[in-house]
Amino acid sequence: MTGWMACGATRTSPTGTRGTGGRADRLLDLALAHLKEAGLVRERTMQRTDSTHVLAAVRDLTRLELVTEAVRAALEEVAGTSPHLLDELVDEDWGLRYGRPVRLGKNSTKPKTRILATGNDAVRLLEHVYRHGADHTSRPRIQALRQIMVQNYHRDTAGHLRWRTAETEGGPGLPPSSRTIVSPYDTSARYARHGHIISWKGFAAHLTEMLPTAPT
Repeated sequence: MTGWMACGATRTSPTGTRGTGGRADRLLDLALAHLKEAGLVRERTMQRTDSTHVLAAVRDLTRLELVTEAVRAALEEVAGTSPHLLDELVDEDWGLRYGRPVRLGKNSTKPKTRILATGNDAVRLLEHVYRHGADHTSRPRIQALRQIMVQNYHRDTAGHLRWRTAETEGGPGLPPSSRTIVSPYDTSARYARHGHIISWKGFAAHLTEMLPTAPT
Protein backbone atom coordinates (compact mmCIF):
# COMPACT_ATOMS: atom_id res chain seq x y z
CA MET A 1 0.00 0.00 0.00
CA THR A 2 1.38 3.38 -0.98
CA GLY A 3 1.82 6.20 1.52
CA TRP A 4 -1.16 8.25 0.40
CA MET A 5 -3.40 5.16 0.45
CA ALA A 6 -2.21 4.24 3.93
CA CYS A 7 -3.18 7.69 5.19
CA GLY A 8 -6.77 7.08 4.15
CA ALA A 9 -6.97 3.57 5.58
CA THR A 10 -9.44 2.75 8.31
CA ARG A 11 -8.24 3.09 11.87
CA THR A 12 -9.83 -0.19 12.97
CA SER A 13 -8.53 -3.54 11.85
CA PRO A 14 -10.85 -6.42 10.90
CA THR A 15 -10.29 -7.90 14.36
CA GLY A 16 -11.63 -4.76 16.01
CA THR A 17 -8.25 -3.54 17.34
CA ARG A 18 -6.86 -0.11 16.59
CA GLY A 19 -4.38 -0.02 13.72
CA THR A 20 -1.97 2.64 12.51
CA GLY A 21 -4.56 5.34 13.16
CA GLY A 22 -4.43 4.61 16.88
CA ARG A 23 -0.66 4.98 16.94
CA ALA A 24 -0.97 8.26 15.07
CA ASP A 25 -3.49 9.54 17.65
CA ARG A 26 -1.17 8.62 20.51
CA LEU A 27 1.74 10.36 18.83
CA LEU A 28 -0.39 13.46 18.30
CA ASP A 29 -1.49 13.46 21.96
CA LEU A 30 2.12 13.10 23.07
CA ALA A 31 3.24 15.97 20.83
CA LEU A 32 0.45 18.23 22.12
CA ALA A 33 1.36 17.41 25.71
CA HIS A 34 4.97 18.48 25.13
CA LEU A 35 3.85 21.67 23.37
CA LYS A 36 1.58 22.53 26.30
CA GLU A 37 4.43 21.97 28.76
CA ALA A 38 6.58 24.34 26.71
CA GLY A 39 3.85 26.99 26.71
CA LEU A 40 3.49 26.90 22.94
CA VAL A 41 -0.11 25.70 22.97
CA ARG A 42 -2.90 26.71 25.34
CA GLU A 43 -6.51 25.69 25.52
CA ARG A 44 -9.29 28.07 24.48
CA THR A 45 -7.03 30.66 22.87
CA MET A 46 -7.25 32.47 19.56
CA GLN A 47 -4.75 32.02 16.75
CA ARG A 48 -3.82 34.21 13.81
CA THR A 49 -2.38 32.86 10.58
CA ASP A 50 -0.56 34.91 7.97
CA SER A 51 1.79 34.22 5.10
CA THR A 52 4.97 35.80 3.81
CA HIS A 53 7.19 35.25 0.83
CA VAL A 54 10.50 33.38 0.99
CA LEU A 55 12.96 33.94 -1.84
CA ALA A 56 14.68 30.93 -3.36
CA ALA A 57 18.46 31.10 -3.70
CA VAL A 58 18.23 31.10 -7.49
CA ARG A 59 18.85 33.60 -10.27
CA ASP A 60 15.98 35.24 -12.09
CA LEU A 61 16.06 33.60 -15.53
CA THR A 62 14.11 34.06 -18.74
CA ARG A 63 12.63 30.89 -20.21
CA LEU A 64 15.48 30.55 -22.73
CA GLU A 65 18.06 31.13 -20.00
CA LEU A 66 16.31 28.52 -17.87
CA VAL A 67 16.54 25.84 -20.55
CA THR A 68 20.16 26.76 -21.35
CA GLU A 69 21.14 26.66 -17.68
CA ALA A 70 19.32 23.33 -17.26
CA VAL A 71 21.42 21.84 -20.06
CA ARG A 72 24.58 23.19 -18.46
CA ALA A 73 23.59 21.84 -15.02
CA ALA A 74 22.85 18.40 -16.48
CA LEU A 75 26.19 18.35 -18.32
CA GLU A 76 28.06 19.22 -15.14
CA GLU A 77 26.21 16.50 -13.24
CA VAL A 78 27.07 13.85 -15.83
CA ALA A 79 30.67 15.09 -16.02
CA GLY A 80 30.99 14.75 -12.26
CA THR A 81 29.57 11.23 -12.03
CA SER A 82 30.11 9.52 -15.41
CA PRO A 83 32.40 11.70 -17.54
CA HIS A 84 32.93 8.94 -20.12
CA LEU A 85 29.30 9.35 -21.22
CA LEU A 86 30.10 12.76 -22.69
CA ASP A 87 32.99 11.59 -24.89
CA GLU A 88 30.69 10.81 -27.83
CA LEU A 89 28.50 13.87 -27.38
CA VAL A 90 30.28 17.03 -26.28
CA ASP A 91 32.48 18.99 -28.67
CA GLU A 92 34.06 22.44 -28.67
CA ASP A 93 30.80 24.14 -29.64
CA TRP A 94 29.07 22.66 -26.59
CA GLY A 95 31.85 24.03 -24.43
CA LEU A 96 31.28 27.51 -25.84
CA ARG A 97 27.52 27.32 -25.28
CA TYR A 98 27.44 25.72 -21.84
CA GLY A 99 30.89 26.26 -20.36
CA ARG A 100 29.79 29.06 -18.02
CA PRO A 101 26.57 30.31 -16.35
CA VAL A 102 24.26 31.70 -18.98
CA ARG A 103 23.29 35.36 -19.13
CA LEU A 104 21.36 36.11 -22.30
CA GLY A 105 19.03 38.85 -21.09
CA LYS A 106 15.50 39.47 -22.30
CA ASN A 107 16.68 40.75 -25.68
CA SER A 108 19.15 38.06 -26.69
CA THR A 109 20.42 37.99 -30.26
CA LYS A 110 18.76 35.52 -32.66
CA PRO A 111 16.37 34.18 -30.01
CA LYS A 112 14.54 31.77 -32.37
CA THR A 113 17.82 30.20 -33.46
CA ARG A 114 18.98 29.88 -29.85
CA ILE A 115 15.65 28.39 -28.76
CA LEU A 116 15.79 25.68 -31.42
CA ALA A 117 19.50 24.94 -30.97
CA THR A 118 19.26 24.70 -27.18
CA GLY A 119 16.17 22.50 -27.36
CA ASN A 120 17.84 20.12 -29.81
CA ASP A 121 20.97 19.98 -27.62
CA ALA A 122 18.78 19.11 -24.62
CA VAL A 123 17.01 16.35 -26.54
CA ARG A 124 20.33 14.89 -27.70
CA LEU A 125 21.70 14.95 -24.16
CA LEU A 126 18.62 13.29 -22.67
CA GLU A 127 18.44 10.61 -25.36
CA HIS A 128 22.16 9.95 -25.00
CA VAL A 129 21.92 9.54 -21.23
CA TYR A 130 18.76 7.40 -21.45
CA ARG A 131 20.52 5.00 -23.80
CA HIS A 132 23.06 4.30 -21.06
CA GLY A 133 20.57 3.04 -18.49
CA ALA A 134 18.24 4.09 -15.69
CA ASP A 135 21.08 4.69 -13.22
CA HIS A 136 21.99 7.85 -15.09
CA THR A 137 18.48 9.09 -15.87
CA SER A 138 17.38 9.24 -12.23
CA ARG A 139 19.88 11.93 -11.28
CA PRO A 140 18.28 15.22 -10.14
CA ARG A 141 19.71 17.53 -12.83
CA ILE A 142 18.75 15.11 -15.61
CA GLN A 143 15.24 14.88 -14.21
CA ALA A 144 15.07 18.67 -13.89
CA LEU A 145 16.11 19.08 -17.54
CA ARG A 146 13.48 16.56 -18.65
CA GLN A 147 10.71 18.40 -16.78
CA ILE A 148 11.86 21.81 -18.00
CA MET A 149 11.84 20.55 -21.59
CA VAL A 150 8.28 19.25 -21.24
CA GLN A 151 7.17 22.61 -19.84
CA ASN A 152 8.86 24.73 -22.52
CA TYR A 153 8.80 22.66 -25.72
CA HIS A 154 6.38 20.41 -27.58
CA ARG A 155 6.29 18.34 -30.75
CA ASP A 156 4.16 19.50 -33.65
CA THR A 157 2.12 17.12 -35.81
CA ALA A 158 5.20 16.47 -37.96
CA GLY A 159 7.27 15.56 -34.91
CA HIS A 160 9.38 18.73 -34.96
CA LEU A 161 10.48 20.36 -31.72
CA ARG A 162 8.68 23.66 -31.08
CA TRP A 163 8.76 26.39 -28.43
CA ARG A 164 5.68 26.43 -26.22
CA THR A 165 3.52 29.54 -26.38
CA ALA A 166 0.38 30.57 -24.57
CA GLU A 167 -3.03 29.50 -25.81
CA THR A 168 -3.88 33.17 -26.33
CA GLU A 169 -1.07 33.27 -28.89
CA GLY A 170 -2.38 30.21 -30.69
CA GLY A 171 0.03 27.83 -28.98
CA PRO A 172 -0.48 24.61 -27.01
CA GLY A 173 -0.38 26.48 -23.72
CA LEU A 174 2.04 26.86 -20.82
CA PRO A 175 1.87 25.19 -17.40
CA PRO A 176 0.39 27.24 -14.55
CA SER A 177 2.84 29.10 -12.32
CA SER A 178 2.10 26.68 -9.47
CA ARG A 179 3.77 23.92 -11.52
CA THR A 180 6.34 25.84 -13.54
CA ILE A 181 9.96 25.09 -12.63
CA VAL A 182 12.02 28.29 -12.36
CA SER A 183 15.47 26.82 -11.67
CA PRO A 184 17.21 23.51 -12.45
CA TYR A 185 18.89 23.73 -9.04
CA ASP A 186 15.70 23.95 -6.97
CA THR A 187 12.76 22.34 -8.73
CA SER A 188 10.44 23.04 -5.80
CA ALA A 189 10.73 26.84 -6.14
CA ARG A 190 7.86 28.54 -7.96
CA TYR A 191 6.87 31.92 -9.34
CA ALA A 192 4.39 33.53 -6.96
CA ARG A 193 2.50 36.78 -6.72
CA HIS A 194 0.80 38.61 -3.86
CA GLY A 195 -1.70 41.14 -5.12
CA HIS A 196 -0.66 43.28 -8.07
CA ILE A 197 2.64 44.53 -6.67
CA ILE A 198 4.70 41.81 -5.00
CA SER A 199 6.03 38.91 -7.07
CA TRP A 200 8.91 36.55 -6.37
CA LYS A 201 10.46 33.18 -7.17
CA GLY A 202 10.57 30.93 -4.16
CA PHE A 203 7.99 29.86 -1.62
CA ALA A 204 5.14 31.10 0.55
CA ALA A 205 5.58 30.51 4.27
CA HIS A 206 2.43 30.31 6.42
CA LEU A 207 2.91 31.37 10.03
CA THR A 208 0.52 30.92 12.94
CA GLU A 209 0.79 32.76 16.25
CA MET A 210 -1.22 32.32 19.42
CA LEU A 211 -2.94 35.47 20.63
CA PRO A 212 -3.18 36.25 24.35
CA THR A 213 -6.70 36.38 25.71
CA ALA A 214 -7.91 38.69 28.45
CA PRO A 215 -8.90 36.98 31.72
CA THR A 216 -12.61 36.42 32.12
